[in-house]
Amino acid sequence: MWPSSRRPLPWTKWYPPTVPTRPDVPDVPVTGLLDDSAARHPRRPALHYFGRRLTYRGLHRAAERFAAGLHRLGVQPGDRVALVLPNCPQAVIAFFGVWRRGAIAVPVNPLCTAEEMHHQLADCGARVAVVLDRSHPTVAAIRDRLPLEQVVVTSLLDYLPLRARLALRLPLLQAQRMRRALTAEIRNADVVPFAEMQRPPRRGVRQYPLDPARHLAVILYTGGTEGRPKGVMLTHRNLVANAVQQNSWDSASGPKDVTLAVLPLFHAFGLTSSLVAPAMTGGAVVLLPRFHQRRTVRAIRRYRPTIFPGVPLLYDEVLDAPGMKPRLLRPVRVFVCGTYPLEQRTVERLESLGGHRLIQCYGLTEASPAVTANPLTADARNLTVGVPLPLTDAVVVDPREPTRLLPPGQPGELVVRGPQVFAGYWNRPLETARVLSKGWLRTGDIAVMGEDGFFSILDRRRDLIKVSGFSVFPGEVEEVLRRHPAVIDCAVVGVPDPRRGERVIAHVVEHPAYPFSADELRRHCERYLSHYKVPAEFRPCAELPRGVLGKVLRRRLRERERPPVP
Repeated sequence: MWPSSRRPLPWTKWYPPTVPTRPDVPDVPVTGLLDDSAARHPRRPALHYFGRRLTYRGLHRAAERFAAGLHRLGVQPGDRVALVLPNCPQAVIAFFGVWRRGAIAVPVNPLCTAEEMHHQLADCGARVAVVLDRSHPTVAAIRDRLPLEQVVVTSLLDYLPLRARLALRLPLLQAQRMRRALTAEIRNADVVPFAEMQRPPRRGVRQYPLDPARHLAVILYTGGTEGRPKGVMLTHRNLVANAVQQNSWDSASGPKDVTLAVLPLFHAFGLTSSLVAPAMTGGAVVLLPRFHQRRTVRAIRRYRPTIFPGVPLLYDEVLDAPGMKPRLLRPVRVFVCGTYPLEQRTVERLESLGGHRLIQCYGLTEASPAVTANPLTADARNLTVGVPLPLTDAVVVDPREPTRLLPPGQPGELVVRGPQVFAGYWNRPLETARVLSKGWLRTGDIAVMGEDGFFSILDRRRDLIKVSGFSVFPGEVEEVLRRHPAVIDCAVVGVPDPRRGERVIAHVVEHPAYPFSADELRRHCERYLSHYKVPAEFRPCAELPRGVLGKVLRRRLRERERPPVP
């Protein structure tokens, strides 16, 4: 039996008085948040991008124009539109434009290899892709194998003021050459320039009528330890509810906040914390296409952010930056840390800045993503992942018998329920049924709940590897390795790394007639995998440890990597 939602929840006693236990979730699509903020704060900045500012009124109009452009391209409600973009104004405009049209956004990492991108675009059946010019060759190489009908191309230069180009050391001559090359590419290929998508429509663009609880807003690709990434379906209500939960937890959030968006918007954490949640409060977002230590510090100095979503590695890099002074981070009201584990050293460094401003959270893409968080009070215990957010229930169960609840202090599988829990995996009903039951989501993570209601994660998806906050799926890496003639068998595991969280190690059973070469295997992997997925080391072995059913025991491989106990 699954637990009753009416049972007493031991963690609510840790909620600060300003945090409601059951906040209201507006029954609107995500674009309703932008509509409201544009009406209440039309002149307030919505986006900052290397010195260029876009107000909420301007963002609202740009999204409407983009929606009209999608209509001209033949995009219908429910169609999938891939967004192969880093953090830039075009990405935000495209998200809201896709939702205005009633279509489904499919964010894709622009650094994906051709094979990775082909899997995602083919799996979701995207009709249109909005692509960064630097990623267009990758899309062009696979376009004839995809159902893509239109490709919209844009450049990071399109929204950069001249001063920012010079600051980024992009000479005018180089910028002009890039523009000419892009213009020639557009002229010679079936490509639509982003500027065409900003042509004012003849008529106003209305929101396509949506049922927020039923209609999908995004498909985000993630996965487990076996096989290729799966498409996680999140509805408009999922995203709006998680934004409500996060903003309720940080009850001081409002239109004067400035969020530093270093985390990518194609990641669930970045999408909710740096796009949906600020749109709800009317706060500003500082967009950085990727993390760069010096440019991030400059943005902190210039824009004085009050909310800084990040991961431990990112915080350590900022704190270690040359010339970084603690006073620069004093305006930050809250650091939202979304990767576990968080080391004591990082906690102490952030807390030394003054006050209790660190929120160590836990989440997963299937939960939009936030599930638990530490309170923004002296009760925070940031070496745990905190307590469930408002409207969220969580239990620890026996992994072999998931309806059997385990008592506090006993480790088991974490199972959660709430309005942020996803609708299922795209076109994968059997895998959906394995993790969803009566609204409860089996996270696959091993956790323990203390007597006081605080949760700790003991093993995050057991075999899943987290490199600098990004997920690496062993099955995907192993599939690529097995294509090489030197590899008879292989198993990929993650081992702790002080800077990146984990690093990828490949244990390889080599072919007796083919000499083992780590450099050759590395080059092979680099052809098909993003750089953070490529194994850091290749270990030859005679055989892999297996259980009675023939399954590789990755746990034993991880144990081999542990340093000996003195």
